[in-house]
Amino acid sequence: MIRTFSRDEIRRVAAILAEAADAEILPRFRHLAADAVRTKSSPQDLVTDADEAAERYIGERLSRLYPGAVILGEEACSRNPTLLNVWIDAELAFVIDPIDGTRNYVAGLPLFGVMVGVVSRGEIVAGVIYDPMGRDWAIAVRGEGAWLETPQGQQTPLAVAAPVPVEDMIGLISTQHLEPPLKGIVHRNMARLALANTLHCSAHEYRMIAGGHAHILLYGQLMPWDHVAGWLLHHEAGGYCAHFDGSPYKPTHRSGGLLYAPDAGSWKVARQALLEETAPEA
Repeated sequence: MIRTFSRDEIRRVAAILAEAADAEILPRFRHLAADAVRTKSSPQDLVTDADEAAERYIGERLSRLYPGAVILGEEACSRNPTLLNVWIDAELAFVIDPIDGTRNYVAGLPLFGVMVGVVSRGEIVAGVIYDPMGRDWAIAVRGEGAWLETPQGQQTPLAVAAPVPVEDMIGLISTQHLEPPLKGIVHRNMARLALANTLHCSAHEYRMIAGGHAHILLYGQLMPWDHVAGWLLHHEAGGYCAHFDGSPYKPTHRSGGLLYAPDAGSWKVARQALLEETAPEA
């Protein structure tokens, strides 16, 4: 049976993210020593002392609140990839991205976020994305919608943009992990959109699309900490998402790409425009 997760519970999780940011992330922002930044899988894949400290902080606090829960953190999984196999059937699992947008963080760019997704029996039941600079949260609870929330408790519902023709679409397109020849196809076809770029931070890209400020998202790499919270945020804001082949996303999926759009019709149009070798005429 899937465990539900209440609004009060996700707010407690949200508070932990803000505490972690204040204790471990913001004090180090623009104050990182050279040896506080390291590479992982590639020169573009960075980790800092702040990432690791924030993940420990969040994980320890969540373990106290939910002693039986599985804690799946990006940095712990980077050190021990076998951890990716222990959460699939858990009654309750927390998927942590302590700093999403680490390259921005290292560069001193104030465009990064802290994300936690809540999963039960392989289903996403809640998610939160915290903006340490704006000091607010984007929150979603399965079946109860998505909203922005301030520290004062003010809530603003999130809703995806209305459908528009391809030539009017704003896209946030990450091609870094696409394989050839698809990577080249997408690069050529991005010119069909009104605007296509990337923030190098899925936390803020998900907040943008769930708030109606962009129409499509495209990702090639599917690590759970990058997408679990954001997928639910977009879904509860009324959007449509599927793998490139049209199949539905599950948080345990590691391949197949993801394409997000305001609705199923827009998804089909965006897929044809971006992923086909010969894109249709507008």
